[in-house]
Parts: sequence; C-alpha cells; structure tokens
Amino acid sequence: MVTIWWGVLGLLLGGYFALAGYDYGVGLLLPALSRDEAGQRRVLGAVGPFFLANEVWLVAAVGVLFGAFPHLEGRVFAGAYVLIVLLLLGLVTFTAAVQLRSRHPEGNRRGWTFAITAGALVTAVSWGLFLGNLVRGLPLDAQGRPVDDVLALFNPYAVLWGLGFVALFCLQGLVFLAVRGPAEIAGRVRRLTRSFLLPVGVFLVTATVWGAFSGGSWAALAVVAVAFAAYLTVLFGLRRPRLALPAVMLLSACPALLVGVLRFPVVLSSGAGYQLTVDQAATTPDMAAVLGWFAAPTLLVLVVVQWLTWRAHRRPVDEKSLLHY
Repeated sequence: MVTIWWGVLGLLLGGYFALAGYDYGVGLLLPALSRDEAGQRRVLGAVGPFFLANEVWLVAAVGVLFGAFPHLEGRVFAGAYVLIVLLLLGLVTFTAAVQLRSRHPEGNRRGWTFAITAGALVTAVSWGLFLGNLVRGLPLDAQGRPVDDVLALFNPYAVLWGLGFVALFCLQGLVFLAVRGPAEIAGRVRRLTRSFLLPVGVFLVTATVWGAFSGGSWAALAVVAVAFAAYLTVLFGLRRPRLALPAVMLLSACPALLVGVLRFPVVLSSGAGYQLTVDQAATTPDMAAVLGWFAAPTLLVLVVVQWLTWRAHRRPVDEKSLLHY
C-alpha cells in the first residue's frame, strides 16, 4: 500500500510538471513573444483555459504528501524551508498576476506583465533548486535536522538544476504555443524554440553525468533514458508540434519522477548520511486506508476534466477566441 501511495504522489507531481510547465514557460517569455497589448492577451489566452486546472495537480500532490507521508513532509520542509518560501512567493505572484492583469480593461498592465514574468522565473528556479537538492541530498545532519547553512541549498549542482528548469519550461511553453498560440507569433516561436534546444540538451547531459556520482537505481536509469528519448523526439519533431508537445511534457515530468525512484525505497537522504525510507515516511495503515477511498475518484476527475478541457480548446487562439485573462 505504501508503494502504491508513493506511485500516486509521483503521478500527481509528474502530471503537474507536464501540464503547468508550459504555463510558466509562456509567462517567462511573455514580453519577448509580443510587444503589443492585444498580442500579449492572445498569448496568455492560449494557456488561459488550462491554467487553474494545471495548478490543481500540485494541490492534489501536496494533499497526498501531507496525508500519506507526514514524516517526509516535515523533514523536507525543515531542510529546504528557504526554497519552499521562495517557491510559494513565485507561485502566488505568478497566479495572482495572471488573473488580475486584465481585470481593468483600461488600466496599465506593464506592472502585471512584469509580475507574471518575475513570478514564473522565481517559480522555475525554485523548483529546479529544490529538486536538485533532493537528488544531491538535502543539507541535514545525521539525525535529519537542518544544518545552520542556508547557502548550502544554493550549491553548484542545485543551481544547474535551477537554470536548467528555466530553459526546460521555456522550451515547453514554446512547443505548446506552436500548437495553440496565435498565428502572428508562429515565426518568433520557431526561432525561440531552436534557441532553447541547446541549453536544455546541455542541462540534461551535465545533470546526468554530474548526478551519476550520487548513485541511483535501475529505475532511475530508465527515467533518464526516457528523458533523453523525449528530448530527441522534440529535437527531431519540431515540424510536427502535436508530436513534440507530449514529448516535451514527458520530458518536464522526468525530473520529478527521477527524484522519486533515484534511491527507492530511500525517499530522502543527506550528505551527512541521514536516510528516510518510504515506510518510515508513511502514515499509519488506517489513515492510508481512509485516504484510499478518495484517491481513485480524485485521479479520475482530474484526468477527465483535463482531457475535456483540452478537447474543448484544442484549436489555436485567434481574434475570435474567448480570452480568459
């Protein structure tokens, strides 16, 4: 049962990165994609129908973390509290700015546009730093207590992940816009997409080679292989955006999946030798059984709503499209 719940958590987090990654990518590149107000509204309109539904995956994942793995939640939040705070600031800023930007039709929107880009940047970097530290090992002592060194969270390997996530989300957002973005930015999207392919490839190779010294399981090698296969699909499939989009979504999900299987059944470790297994992190069997009554219906609703939303808004945005933001 514990392993099943760990798989559910991985599915939710993987789904979150696969879907919300293009939200942050579009936000990061919003000023570069269009200079005029009408164009920027259409760019945001491309992600508008999916925006809140994509964030729900993270809410569900946090609910599973708190309910099924309370001991893991406590250690992670204690060891990476600075990154958690930065991540929340980025998420709140980005989400609020997207929804408030067009609230007043005659208002000045430059400040909100800046907040969208800044919030997306902080969110992307924070996620990269957070997952990079989980791969390397959180700065905890041998008893699992946080060390008094905030700068340890900003080690070179984690910074590599932070920068890599910015490039990865930008690439994902551009491929998404190649499918659903307005026609007038198609040429700019193609040029920017080519410019982000190399940084993402460098991130994949460098993070894999560097991270190999941290050890790993056969499942981790399988996730890395899937990530490279997805990247190659994007690289050679740019002329077919509807093929490249699911590939880049899978690529964005792979880092979270890698963290989950890297040292399994160990789910949290530190450079000082502390280790927390999935059984030690889990809640009681009675609580897991109660949560089980909600898991399957929730996952079913998430998947069905996401699919129906995509079916209803699968065509590219144009002048006649209903713009949510």
